[in-house]
Amino acid sequence: MSDTRDNVLAVDAAPAEVGELDLYQKREKIYTRAIQGRFQRLRTLTGWPLLLGYFCLPWINLFGQQSVLFDLPARKFHILTMTFWPQDFFMLAWLLIISAFGLFTVTALAGRVWCGYTCPQTVWTAIFMWIEQFFEGSRNQRIKLDKAPMSFAKFRRKFMKHSGWLFVAFMTGFTFVGYFTPIRDLLGDVFTLQANSWALVWIFIFTVLTYLNAGWMREQVCTYMCPYARFQSVMFDRDTLIVSYDSQRGEPRGARKRTREQTSQLGDCVDCQMCVQVCPTGIDIRDGLQYKCIGCALCIDACDSVMDKMGYARGLVSYTSENRLEGGQTHILRPRLIGYVTVMCIMMVAFSYAMLTRDMVDMTILRERNQLYMEAPGGLIDNVYKIHLSNLDADARSFLLEVTGIDGAEVIGDQRITVGGGELAELTLRVRANPIDLQAPSTPIVFKATRVDDASISTDHESRFMKPL
Repeated sequence: MSDTRDNVLAVDAAPAEVGELDLYQKREKIYTRAIQGRFQRLRTLTGWPLLLGYFCLPWINLFGQQSVLFDLPARKFHILTMTFWPQDFFMLAWLLIISAFGLFTVTALAGRVWCGYTCPQTVWTAIFMWIEQFFEGSRNQRIKLDKAPMSFAKFRRKFMKHSGWLFVAFMTGFTFVGYFTPIRDLLGDVFTLQANSWALVWIFIFTVLTYLNAGWMREQVCTYMCPYARFQSVMFDRDTLIVSYDSQRGEPRGARKRTREQTSQLGDCVDCQMCVQVCPTGIDIRDGLQYKCIGCALCIDACDSVMDKMGYARGLVSYTSENRLEGGQTHILRPRLIGYVTVMCIMMVAFSYAMLTRDMVDMTILRERNQLYMEAPGGLIDNVYKIHLSNLDADARSFLLEVTGIDGAEVIGDQRITVGGGELAELTLRVRANPIDLQAPSTPIVFKATRVDDASISTDHESRFMKPL
């Protein structure tokens, strides 16, 4: 009986602000306030290279070839001056592992700086927010505009905002498809309404997704859809740099005049709500570390600007660690970080070695299956093979085809073949041998392709030579 009474008293004594959260409740729109500061200038420096790289790379031609083109029908992937084939996909796995451990290293060292500075969702959302602020005004103006009844002025501002969103979304979708279809041809086909239907479908899909993600969903993508927000805490420790509020210095918070002597009983926090108003995910950093925080440092710049006006020292909200907040020291070198860096370096060395020693020519051999062998004049035997020769170099190269493994075997016809840069050549080759030199009905034979201008670059492939029983 006493246990039940204690439970009831505990419920009654709960704070009034504690309540149930409906996971299916309607999203409450976040009106962010524009702020300037050193970290926002840094975000601009990290965001622009990403945007310029994404939008400009497909338009750059290198040696007559689009700098980045994933040609799926031809199964060729051109990246800068290199051409990759499906058999090179293992390198993609290595690259993903390197990227993963790079992200782990950065997260263990500096928290979610990837999310705050270079994540495409963050960068594109910042563009859409800038367009919104340009056409609809400041935070207070946008709040008043949304509450006001529909009018011509409101419709015009909303129309211009969504037009800007759709333009950026369309350019994003068009550029994305341009990585898989020659973008210069795609541009002409789109404006002349001659584009492939699938190209138009994918442009439409990515335009809609970009418009929804960066324009409407925004922080919900980071909060509910991105898995990184959920498992990031596994990589955190007490030395990880995180955006934190110094409660010992800031509490008790309260409004005051600029003269500090009149409010000596209060902390440095003036409870201006600036840190909340600039936050793109709508959290209050003073409540402690939260998984919704993307480490964008907007709250740091906002708080620093207020501290400057009040004449207080900066750093009430700052990048710091739990150890530093408690008066200790932040340790840079620690086992977890060393482990991440070690694995990443090992994978980078392996990846670099694979790239440097990568074969620049690849060959596959298929026997003619309709006829095992053919009789030639003089009692000789011919076998016919289909050869696929891939030149992985960016320039056209000539190759010399030879056969070994059977004494006296010779290639009938021209043994020299020229293959364009990043191209695949298919040819039919006839090989002739004396049946006296064949010890069995099926004899191993090796085809070798050697580059004419560099004998060190070659490849070989084994097949079988057939003769009558």
